[in-house]
Amino acid sequence: MSEIAYVRGDATVPSVKGVKLIAHVCNDMGGWGKGFVVAVSRRWPEPEAAYRAWHRDRASNDFALGAVQFVQVERYVWVANMIGQRGIRTGSKGVPVRYEAIDTALGRLADRAVELGASVHMPRIGCGLAGGRWPLVEPLVTERLTRRGVAVTVYDHGEGGRN
Repeated sequence: MSEIAYVRGDATVPSVKGVKLIAHVCNDMGGWGKGFVVAVSRRWPEPEAAYRAWHRDRASNDFALGAVQFVQVERYVWVANMIGQRGIRTGSKGVPVRYEAIDTALGRLADRAVELGASVHMPRIGCGLAGGRWPLVEPLVTERLTRRGVAVTVYDHGEGGRN
């Protein structure tokens, strides 16, 4: 079983060969514009456009907590929009992150990674604006991805993710 590799850098620019899946957590409200998605949109317009269309047409598709949308942005690069947070603000129900939804989404991500023979690249998902804690997310990544032999690299950009 491999372990998660931690590097300092930009998860939108993985420097490994082969097929790459760039994974990140989205909210269930259709909001896109803060956090890691800004870096994604700077490189490729397709993931944001696909996410917005997925949300707009949610009555007729699988858009919900735990769902994943895979968007091919280059020949060997895919972006995985994972719905893992309820809303966008911390309120009476706590922080927006939903660990169960991230767990479900990671299972779907692992299936696609195995199917494509891809490595996975991500920031500390769910731990920025979503308010999650990496010590709770990391075991989910290990269980769903690295235990299945998927190579995972977590990127800390600047100061890195909150713990």
